[in-house]
Amino acid sequence: MVKLSRFLLQAALAGVAVAVVIALFFPGLLEQDRNEAGASPHASASRIEAEGPVSYASGVARAAPAVVNIMTSRVVEVPHPWTGEPDPLDFFHDNPHSPADRNQASLGSGVIMTAAGHVLTNHHVIEKAEAIAVVLANGDPHPAEIIGIDPDTDLAVLRIAAPEVTAASIGRSRDLKVGDVVLAIGNPFGVGQTVTQGIVSATGRTELGINLFEDFIQTDAAINPGNSGGALINALGELVGINTAIFTRSGGSHGIGFAIPVDLALDVMNEIIEQGRVARGWLGIEVQALDQALAESFGMDHTRGVLIAGILRDGPAAQAGLQPGDVIVRLDGQRVDTTRGALNIIARKRPGEAIAIEARRDGERIGLEATVDIRPI
Repeated sequence: MVKLSRFLLQAALAGVAVAVVIALFFPGLLEQDRNEAGASPHASASRIEAEGPVSYASGVARAAPAVVNIMTSRVVEVPHPWTGEPDPLDFFHDNPHSPADRNQASLGSGVIMTAAGHVLTNHHVIEKAEAIAVVLANGDPHPAEIIGIDPDTDLAVLRIAAPEVTAASIGRSRDLKVGDVVLAIGNPFGVGQTVTQGIVSATGRTELGINLFEDFIQTDAAINPGNSGGALINALGELVGINTAIFTRSGGSHGIGFAIPVDLALDVMNEIIEQGRVARGWLGIEVQALDQALAESFGMDHTRGVLIAGILRDGPAAQAGLQPGDVIVRLDGQRVDTTRGALNIIARKRPGEAIAIEARRDGERIGLEATVDIRPI
């Protein structure tokens, strides 16, 4: 009996010792056991937040009512079937082969931005249109008027007189990161509203030759013909971009799409609504990219910067003292690497604001300040 008691006591002491060792050196094992025995809702929510939602239905439901279909039409002249030219006998209206006027229709998408019925879309969607109709997500059509356009960013603002509209919930495109999930909503091919999923591949894409002023979000969400002007949203259903273009060789989507950031789109829209146009900064200069030969001729060991190839007499740059042959290397403290980058920095300045210019002239650095004027249309 004494031996049995001694054995039980030794076993109990050994168990206590093991428990102490686990508590001191392996506390995660105890925490794991507790989580498995009765996981708290907060722990589950944390895991879902870290791993991503299993469905984007709530985000789509939040954004979809603000995405509209845009239908445009214009009258085009059909050429003579034999010559390909307008028939001169058409003047007499008695030639059976005379050209006929034909109504040409096209489709696009747009996003309702305000409760007052302002709709944001791409300029190329409504370009040359003679009649525009906006079809809401519920199928109701409404005639639209053009409030203003900005071809340089490929944006246009329309307005409809609908009794009740749902405006988009606006996000912040500057918060986007590569790898973020995004969804493209639009009406491609006129089949009805569609949703495609992708991720952000890049932000701040420029030098694509699509628009004069470029700052694109790149995504692999499918953007097909008819998606132009539609919404790019985040997983919460917030608008982060306006779908604009795709890279394609066949006419279909190949997983490379571009959207205008909503931060830029909002600035353009507000200026159009308030002023009827976008007033961009302008210095009155013609700039040229530097190649290695040009850089060496100016005593530079790199090709960063832009060469002033021409300058408008009495323009803002001329009044500031810039001369043809100067090489601009910084604008407002920002390094200038490309001609498009230089123009974008200047364009973002408000007319009447000052801009600091750092340039090289005859191998020497010079600093000037110019007052930005309104860029002519």
